[in-house]
Amino acid sequence: MKLYTRTGDSGETSLFDGTRVPKDHPRVTAFGDVDELNCLLGWCRCADAQGLLWQRIERVQHELFVLGSELATPAGSRSAGRIPRVSQDENARLEGWIDEAAAAVPPLRQFILPAGTELAARLHVARAVCRRAERAVVGLARAN
Repeated sequence: MKLYTRTGDSGETSLFDGTRVPKDHPRVTAFGDVDELNCLLGWCRCADAQGLLWQRIERVQHELFVLGSELATPAGSRSAGRIPRVSQDENARLEGWIDEAAAAVPPLRQFILPAGTELAARLHVARAVCRRAERAVVGLARAN
């Protein structure tokens, strides 16, 4: 796989099905934000010595690749039926992990300043990017 397409840069990019769209198209923004989140989670994994958090983040990263493929494929495309999708089971598992983590700490009574350990600070950045990606995906869904 090449790292560039050799199709020139006229301000457009190709979606999974070959459709050309502007690089600032909401679909490209959405899967770009998800890609950025995936990169940040990889950086978070570098700070954890392959413990449970490392394993869970790796699993989420694989699911973000699936989500990115889904976002890069227009719903009406002939390619849409050939790509995997994030399932409700995967969503439920992730929510279970969040519930586990929340049960392990005292209830939050105020906002937390992003700081602490190196890993905690990285996770705060990933959280903020995740929220941006969520806004982009919701915006795309509303536009379509």
